[in-house]
Amino acid sequence: MIYLPHFGLREAPFGITPDTAFFFVCRSTQEALNTLLVAVQNGEGFLKIVGEVGTGKTLLCRKFLATLGDTSVSAYIPNPNLEPRTLLMALAEELGVRLDPGMDQHHLIKGLNLALLKFARDRKRVVVCLDEAQAMPVETLETLRLLTNLETEKRKLLQVVLFGQPELDAKLAHESIRQLRQRITFQHRLGNFTAEETDSYLRHRLAIAGHNGERVFSRWATAAIRKASGGVPRLINILANKSMMLAYGEGSRRVLWRHARAAVGDTPAAHGWSALWTWLPMLCFAVAVAGIGWMLAR
Repeated sequence: MIYLPHFGLREAPFGITPDTAFFFVCRSTQEALNTLLVAVQNGEGFLKIVGEVGTGKTLLCRKFLATLGDTSVSAYIPNPNLEPRTLLMALAEELGVRLDPGMDQHHLIKGLNLALLKFARDRKRVVVCLDEAQAMPVETLETLRLLTNLETEKRKLLQVVLFGQPELDAKLAHESIRQLRQRITFQHRLGNFTAEETDSYLRHRLAIAGHNGERVFSRWATAAIRKASGGVPRLINILANKSMMLAYGEGSRRVLWRHARAAVGDTPAAHGWSALWTWLPMLCFAVAVAGIGWMLAR
């Protein structure tokens, strides 16, 4: 980023690639992380985290996996839109289990079950995280449920965390996979940032990126970004990045309301709030005129 030296930064603060170094703890994400850690510790089988597009599900998933200790073996499937047999092969590869690619589905499940028993003997928890789970075919979800049937008297030998958009709930409502739905013992829905959390989020990412000076985003700019983004982290990042570029272009070390306004106008996903920028200046002008009229009248 060309503006990094200008703001005293060592790296880009508002990239949209999930980076656990920038993980921000707010009420919703902390509750989600606590839910996952407690559920895994208790040996629960299926867990579910749901959130709208851009609310940080993938970043939360990676942070969760990073917190698992040496007593756990984990697998991460970023795109589970796979037919059942392909998903089984992907799980085996992630867990380091060598299976013959020519095996039929029955023997693939049997091979994975034997591997899970070995992990259990070695006192290892096996945790599988599936991102974008709303894209999983119903048949694949059912195969995954069958794989989690193996358990001891104390806990499941395979724990599965489903990360998905709200469409995942609709898919899980399918009558043919009601058994899986009943096995989801812990769940959490990620929320959007409040105005206060948005302000803290901007400061947090700037600090991680190396900034240690005065406030960069004015309160008006922060409010504009929160309003236009709806508190969605990904949109906040996009708008904050564009706003900083505009401030840099003017030689300003402060991001002001006009920079945020221009960033919103250049971001299609935030255009739902574009009317704000049309009416607010007119409202301010009308108030000013009314104020002058009142003073003259007196």
